[in-house]
Amino acid sequence: MTEKSYDTTPRRPRVVISGGGTGGHIFPALSIADALRRRLDADILFVGAENRMEMTRVPEAGYEIIGLPVAGFDRKRLWRNISVLFKLFRSLRKSRKIISDFKPDIAIGVGGYASGPTLKAAQRAGIPTLLQEQNSYAGVTNKLLGEKAGKICVAYDGMERFFPADRIVKTGNPIRKALLSYSKSVKEAREAFGLDPERPVLLVVGGSLGALTLNESMEKGIKRIADKGIQVIWQTGKNFGDRGPAAARGIKGVVVTPFISDMASAYRAADLVVGRAGAGSISELQVLGKPVILVPSPNVAEDHQTHNARALSERGAAVLVTDAEARDILVDTAIGLIGDKKKLADMQACILEMGIADSDERIADEVCTLLNKKQ
Repeated sequence: MTEKSYDTTPRRPRVVISGGGTGGHIFPALSIADALRRRLDADILFVGAENRMEMTRVPEAGYEIIGLPVAGFDRKRLWRNISVLFKLFRSLRKSRKIISDFKPDIAIGVGGYASGPTLKAAQRAGIPTLLQEQNSYAGVTNKLLGEKAGKICVAYDGMERFFPADRIVKTGNPIRKALLSYSKSVKEAREAFGLDPERPVLLVVGGSLGALTLNESMEKGIKRIADKGIQVIWQTGKNFGDRGPAAARGIKGVVVTPFISDMASAYRAADLVVGRAGAGSISELQVLGKPVILVPSPNVAEDHQTHNARALSERGAAVLVTDAEARDILVDTAIGLIGDKKKLADMQACILEMGIADSDERIADEVCTLLNKKQ
């Protein structure tokens, strides 16, 4: 890290926010930062992982960030973890220097590779820490950090099986403000995609890279969906190449795109959503009240997406289709569900009950509580 001198004169609260790796970690982190800037005019420093997306997204949002050389453990090829351990050692050492130089009043961890070394260094220095656990099944790093965390902000019930019950606060996960402020009608949203405002719409979203299982399910069944009078907005991600447009060629009422820049319009246009079960996406669907078929990714730590999906499906707020069975049943499940208006209405009511629209402010409340205790 480049040597840097920070002004240590007592003034604005100093906050370190650490984590990232995916949009599901970065968007909540930025929402929390914005809330603390509004509330406290806080001096905020982000700590992320080198060469991950936070190193560009955070500066674009107007915040300073320092990168750590940390990387995730390879659970399949254990011999590769020798270099991972070396990077972890370097990251712990660099984190100690960041904490020493910046002298934060509090450190916040939002998940991701960098949060472990950063919050461990803060805890060793006696700095109050707050964890934001986004999933219904806590990861190993957060479980270890939770033993000394002052507050653990969660999005699901039953998290006392992972953390000390007296420090858990249910705040939900912050979502993008643009989704909350969207004011166009369903008709306007559908017309923005060139779709018929009177016909139902299925939205399929697999993330920026795409989800191969979802894409191949749609590739196989897109004509059957269209033949039922259902329109489709299909985000393929960049890794699916031209296969999506090729499958939909000549079929009316199908929009295929590698990336949706206006997710607020896409959500508003949709009667039903199909997607993975990442915590950030689920939180958006909860607040917006969107019925959803969740297909958890099998390639995540602790299989947390399956736990997330079950937390909704067991309450009637979503339908769970496993990755293994999706290619065989996903399309038929979507067709049947989008034609069942009562089922959709029941799911909408259930998922809305789980939504928390002011999560960023609730987390800011807990930060203020810890800062007041410190003072």
